[in-house]
Amino acid sequence: MHSPDARALRILAESLEPNSRFRHYRIEDTIIFFGSARIIPRARAQAELEAARTEGGEALRRAELRLELSRYYEATRELARRLTEWSKALPDSGRRFVVCSGGGPGIMEAANRGASEARGINIGLNISLPYEQSENPHISRELVFEFHYFFMRKFWFAYMAKAVVVMPGGFGTLDELFELLTLIQTRKIRKHLPIVLFGERYWSEVINFEALSRYGTIDGADLGLFFRTDSVDEAFDFVTEQLRIYAMGTPGATL
Repeated sequence: MHSPDARALRILAESLEPNSRFRHYRIEDTIIFFGSARIIPRARAQAELEAARTEGGEALRRAELRLELSRYYEATRELARRLTEWSKALPDSGRRFVVCSGGGPGIMEAANRGASEARGINIGLNISLPYEQSENPHISRELVFEFHYFFMRKFWFAYMAKAVVVMPGGFGTLDELFELLTLIQTRKIRKHLPIVLFGERYWSEVINFEALSRYGTIDGADLGLFFRTDSVDEAFDFVTEQLRIYAMGTPGATL
């Protein structure tokens, strides 16, 4: 099974097994959360800051930054909880708009944690990596997946998603965001897929979307492919409104 000749079988397994489990648990579609694995909860960040005060210097600067970034962990946790409560209250008989993350620590953990605190089933699409990626304890046990192939993991993110929330993150988060934007721009994703970029200061510093439009490498209309905010309330209202308009009557995970 680990030979090059068996690669097609391994790829097929990463297609069939998730599909089987999603059907079994009557999961029709998801709300995806992307973001950094390195962002930690506020309580842990505060404890690290207190410990770093005795060291000062670079250790203190790093601890202050981690505390600042911890607000995104807490925002993710709250938003995932509220979206799960909203989803559970829908009159639909199936499991609609289930919170799904990459299954690891940081923002991924916060999303699964928030959904779990709302007593909602939630999904973790984990990936085998040499560091940072181990499944967090808040994923519904029957919906923990371990992928070897990034492209199969990305397929399940895109295929099941009806909305996406992107918190601050690094290379992996940027890769996931830009792949989705490319698929929407080129109409390979034909369903309406609302995307929230959470953290206006972060995203305005990390990516100059307006410059892409100004140089003509994207259309001005492409700036409308995502919604930027710093507010959990705004993100919740935007996602739920978009789902009511575009997704409520179209169950199922179609591209």
